[in-house]
Amino acid sequence: MFEHDFFLYFLLGWEHIISLDALDHQLFIVSLVLAQTWHSWRRLLGLVSAFTIGHCLTLVLSGSGFFSIPTYWVELIIPFTIFLTGFYQWRRIQTFEFWQNDKILFTMAGVFGLIHGLGFAKTLHSILGKSQSIIVPLLGFNVGLEAGQLAFLSVLLTFQVILFKIPFFNKIVFYKVLIALCLFGSGWMVADRI
Repeated sequence: MFEHDFFLYFLLGWEHIISLDALDHQLFIVSLVLAQTWHSWRRLLGLVSAFTIGHCLTLVLSGSGFFSIPTYWVELIIPFTIFLTGFYQWRRIQTFEFWQNDKILFTMAGVFGLIHGLGFAKTLHSILGKSQSIIVPLLGFNVGLEAGQLAFLSVLLTFQVILFKIPFFNKIVFYKVLIALCLFGSGWMVADRI
């Protein structure tokens, strides 16, 4: 029973990142890990894990009934997390600070993970129903979430490696295009959700 429940919630967490409906998470990850490479894998893992920890904490608190925020407002706030992260990264690229280890980015990953977790809290709560324990579902979901983020990140970085092998490819222009897509995407999501 444990394995079945764990796998069920693992798939739910995986799809929460990998599915076509997960554009908000995907854009956030792109804006968060901008200008990182396979060589900075520890930093990448730290950023993605900070997001997962924030996401998990919100799910635990909300699933335990400690607080609830109307879904409408959460769905409007999530695109702002993408916008703020993208804008912050744009500033870092403009000042050539994007290679530096930045504690603010780690803080953003964790805090914005809390907000993104609110977006799924009600759905997870309704799936759990009156379940006695939320430990196995939350564990499965968050392991699936982390695995999905790492898979998405692997595809993104591999694509980046291929592009960077093109002669005279301009990395800075590429990063700016990615940020512009994140900023445009966040604006489109706000307009769509109003």
